[in-house]
Amino acid sequence: MGLSFQMFAVIGLGTFLGWYIQEQSNMKFPLWLLLFSFLSVVASFYHLYIMMKKDEKNEESNKNT
Repeated sequence: MGLSFQMFAVIGLGTFLGWYIQEQSNMKFPLWLLLFSFLSVVASFYHLYIMMKKDEKNEESNKNT
């Protein structure tokens, strides 16, 4: 599965989870929605960073052989 679809899934699920918890908590300010949305975006970009470093390392090892 492509990296863009993985990012879309993580952000979508995080936002949905935040929305669901927000609906259950009956708070007026959307704290849980904002928190889970932000955390899912951070997690997605962290995963992107790790995958790019891994790809860079693989390209370097292929170049040296």
